[in-house]
Amino acid sequence: MKELIELQVMIEKMRDKLHEIAKEKSLTDMEVVRASQMLDVLLNEYQQMLKNKIK
Repeated sequence: MKELIELQVMIEKMRDKLHEIAKEKSLTDMEVVRASQMLDVLLNEYQQMLKNKIK
């Protein structure tokens, strides 16, 4: 459960970071794309943890 909460915090921080970067740069800028990909990884990990917890 603690890991899930920590991951939620990481997701929120990455989401905030992505929004800040996207405000200053083009959505196709590599920094924005990288931040988006990192957020995707965190979200996929979160989804996987939830799925495994249900089983």
